[in-house]
Amino acid sequence: MGIADHNRAVVLGASMAGLLAARVLADSYTEVLVVERDGLEDLTGPDGSAETRRGVPQGRHVHALLARGRHILEELFPGFTDELVTAGAITGDVTGNVRWIMDGHRMPKPHSDMLLLSMSRPFLEQRVRARVRGLPNVRFLERHDVTGLLTAEGGKGDGEEGGKAVVGVSVTEDGAAGTLSADLVVDAGGRRSRTPAWLKELGYAEVPEDQMAISVGYATQYYRLPDDVMPDEISIDVVASPQLPRGAICAKIDGDRTVVTAYGYLGDYPPSTSAGFLDFLKSLSGTDIHDAVRDHQPLGDPVAYRFPANLRRRYELLPALPDGLLVLGDAVCSFNPVYGQGMTVAALGATVLRDHVTGTQAPDPRAYFADLAARAVDDVWEMTTGADLAFPGVEGDRTEEWQAEQGYVADLLTAATRDHSLLTAYARVVFLVDPPSALAAPEIQEAVRAALASQTDR
Repeated sequence: MGIADHNRAVVLGASMAGLLAARVLADSYTEVLVVERDGLEDLTGPDGSAETRRGVPQGRHVHALLARGRHILEELFPGFTDELVTAGAITGDVTGNVRWIMDGHRMPKPHSDMLLLSMSRPFLEQRVRARVRGLPNVRFLERHDVTGLLTAEGGKGDGEEGGKAVVGVSVTEDGAAGTLSADLVVDAGGRRSRTPAWLKELGYAEVPEDQMAISVGYATQYYRLPDDVMPDEISIDVVASPQLPRGAICAKIDGDRTVVTAYGYLGDYPPSTSAGFLDFLKSLSGTDIHDAVRDHQPLGDPVAYRFPANLRRRYELLPALPDGLLVLGDAVCSFNPVYGQGMTVAALGATVLRDHVTGTQAPDPRAYFADLAARAVDDVWEMTTGADLAFPGVEGDRTEEWQAEQGYVADLLTAATRDHSLLTAYARVVFLVDPPSALAAPEIQEAVRAALASQTDR
């Protein structure tokens, strides 16, 4: 079975995950349909700027495309980095041009040789969408709502519930019902994905879920700051800590704007008034962001957002799955947005999807979900939930192994104030270029010991 037999793939949702899924599917399927509830043609403002899509409620807040995510987008869309920079994305080094403040301490700013792009979510999504629209075998079906899965008997099945195959979806447009046939359906519909409910209706086991309640709240304001406020920096990141569970990020973005997103854990939310927002910034472990914006008029009122819990759907644990259905992005796992990993994990997932649709056989769902967990989700989930457990009010199992890992990372960051190469090693993990295990390499551990010893000897 070659590409001619891979006739049609249907992607649910024009999210970043959905767009990247469409891009990799276009190499293996004759036709790719992206089904989206929102209208997309009206997402450009009168001045040509990108506007937030209704289906992205967090779209106005700070977003990060981590270094690994940028690498993948450049691979999928050659020349994309230059295109973003030409269009107005702000660029610099991920450590050399970023002011990190942790527990009130300003971290060093060594050069990491990792490129950082800073831009708004709508700006990035608009340009990814334009690249995907330019593919000759990709088509968007806007203002269509997917209402269910179409199935047929005859899937190979791998359990007593098996034997079904997904062969399309049912949709509605302006109240009119219809169907779309498909050789493969990929759900990239985000955290509110209905696939778990659909699978249950088809007689499959309930999808296991892991959750960690964190009750993070955001507020975001935009500014137009003079060039001399952050002359050599892309962003300032005042990191929340267990002692003070609130933080903020101030980042230069496209449109000659600076976006400030403040956040708090466990219900300690930043106010939605400009005066209250400014007071919140002043209360952080470093007043740097407050000092940068306090004398400048904000562009509008703060916009609020709430994120209740880290959520992971464990499709890889199901005893059986129907053929013809895969899931990607936030529909599988949505992380605490404070860490900015979502878009990059979606990009990692797209590379897994690409590998499973490239062959001559139809993708095996169980193999795909096992691979997705191992290559795109496991490490990031452990990093995120491990960091969130540091906040005393977050419920979870604080094992001896977790305590040892947290203690080691704290030592590493302390040591990084002396040995700046340790900060770049840490940044490579945070930006998902290297796995967390890289920090346990013998040479890194020895550098931590040496730097801590040199501090003790002073």
